[in-house]
Amino acid sequence: MSDLGDFTGSGGDGDPNDSAGSETAATETGSPDSETTERNEVGDFETGASGASSSDDDRFDSMDAEPVGTDRGVGTLTALDGLRICEESEEAHLQAYVTVANRDGIRLGKYLLVPYPDGEKLFCRIAALEYVPEFHTDDATEIHSRQAMRSDGIDERDYKFMATLEPVAVLYEDDGELKRRMTDRVPKPKAVVRAADDKEEIKTGLKMPSDGVFLGHLAVGGEKVKTAAKPPTIDYRLKDDYTDGDPLVFRHTLVAGGTGSGKTHGAKNILRQFLGEERRYEMEGGAERRAAVVQFDPQDEYAQMHDDNPDVGADDERRWEREGVAHGGHEDTIAFVPKVGDSSYGADHHRAQQVEFTISFSMVRGKPWLVAGSSLNDNQYGALTFLLRRFFDQRGNSGTYEQFKSFLDDPALREELDESGRVHEATFDAVKRRVLSMPRGVFDQDARPITDQIKQFVRAGGLTVVPTYHINDSRATEVVVLALATLLVDEKLSNNSTYDRIKETPLVVGMDEAHNFLTDADNVQARKVISKFTEAAKQGRKERLGLFLITQDPQDIADPVFKQVNTTVVLNLGDEDAIKSVNIPSELEGKVPYMEKGQMVVYSPDNSEPVEVVGLPKCVTKHGRE
Repeated sequence: MSDLGDFTGSGGDGDPNDSAGSETAATETGSPDSETTERNEVGDFETGASGASSSDDDRFDSMDAEPVGTDRGVGTLTALDGLRICEESEEAHLQAYVTVANRDGIRLGKYLLVPYPDGEKLFCRIAALEYVPEFHTDDATEIHSRQAMRSDGIDERDYKFMATLEPVAVLYEDDGELKRRMTDRVPKPKAVVRAADDKEEIKTGLKMPSDGVFLGHLAVGGEKVKTAAKPPTIDYRLKDDYTDGDPLVFRHTLVAGGTGSGKTHGAKNILRQFLGEERRYEMEGGAERRAAVVQFDPQDEYAQMHDDNPDVGADDERRWEREGVAHGGHEDTIAFVPKVGDSSYGADHHRAQQVEFTISFSMVRGKPWLVAGSSLNDNQYGALTFLLRRFFDQRGNSGTYEQFKSFLDDPALREELDESGRVHEATFDAVKRRVLSMPRGVFDQDARPITDQIKQFVRAGGLTVVPTYHINDSRATEVVVLALATLLVDEKLSNNSTYDRIKETPLVVGMDEAHNFLTDADNVQARKVISKFTEAAKQGRKERLGLFLITQDPQDIADPVFKQVNTTVVLNLGDEDAIKSVNIPSELEGKVPYMEKGQMVVYSPDNSEPVEVVGLPKCVTKHGRE
């Protein structure tokens, strides 16, 4: 003990029998006064004269730690890891610290504004959210885990909640008008970040037009974006005037969605807007006319647009009127029913007028591929074209399908063409087999030919529906749809049209299950059809022709046609190939399989930034067979 010192007493040589030492020891163990003395030897924090530790005068004054004023916004921009704006948006780095009180309301995709000192604002969206430890501590331990399991929640103040922001545009005022430009400057650290809640700021930031064809309401994560305006929702519309180019209806639309996604419901609501009383489109010569809509309908659902929706109430109608949404059954709706063989059409689920028609074989004169099918090669297709030309030269336009079969059944014709080297006998036989295999009753049935009813078929402001649900043969359905669709397209593109009504009327051609008719396949018929529709899509703006394609298999639509589509409306799709094919931005791609009925992504580069939209919960016309 001598090396470390002896702590047995306070004086003498440490003799335990020493009375002074014993007295000191006794005092240390039993005397309160000795405790006070010991404390005073190491320092006392007394503030009063008496030095009593229990005195109220010894305590610190309490201070109010609450900040003065009210918080603005959801947090502040932080330069903790730097602030960076780049020409390549994916290389930009902007992060905001979100305060504890605002964290529950923050969602991916939410729109925010960051001010610049001169009054301009950076419009951005939340691209990522993360928790970061506030202190250098390890919370992945047994103690921390069991404490969390036994408590009612975590202390948010132990963590930083960071939002990564994706810059969209800079908002600025020019002569009192709010405008947008590309992101070209970095905001300041500690700038207050607030939620975008002004309708004009949001529409400008996303480049959304104020007027046009109504599609639905802007949303984030399936929830409508709300503002302080009345109504609080933000309407999403497709540009429909000539201020900045041609109306988007003539730059074509694709609606893609799986079964139960609300695809038909949404398509009806959009088509009904094209038929609005006030909507006019300028034609050559300056005349303005309403559009005609011709809708091919494989499931017999669109003729119901003639009738009002019985589920729509007065409140719905008032709300739609305030937002300029066309609604109610469209009185000028006619179901043009193809008469094919013994098939019969029953329509007790709608009150639209029904008109029967047939496809006259004379239409094949300019469209040989209607009887070519998918099995003829180029050489055989050339032979078919030659045979049809020779037949119609003999019979004229009155020639029928039955007469053409008899024409091919002539052995002398087969021998003549083979000997002359015009058509080899094997080629002749292949063509004959294909023509004879046509479904029964496609051509020349007991009804007026469609070519005799064009003025009723195409009507400015009218909806024509062509139901094919009652046709049991898929090839017969294909012939009917393609015969009529190409008739409309040819007349629109022709410089010497036969039917002025088609040429002089703005026209929307709607095609449900479009993947069945516009598929990309390696055969003569498919190439001819795709070539025709690709040209129609390219010339649509000039000729006032719009394609409105509806499908659950967008990956099967021929790429040359798909590339001409400007507006893509994507509802729920579960197939990965289908999602990839619609070519929407990756940040929205991941949402598609999880979208509820009526939720959609709208990708229309010439109209707005890519956005999420929620369609109307009720159809503006009748929907369903009940």
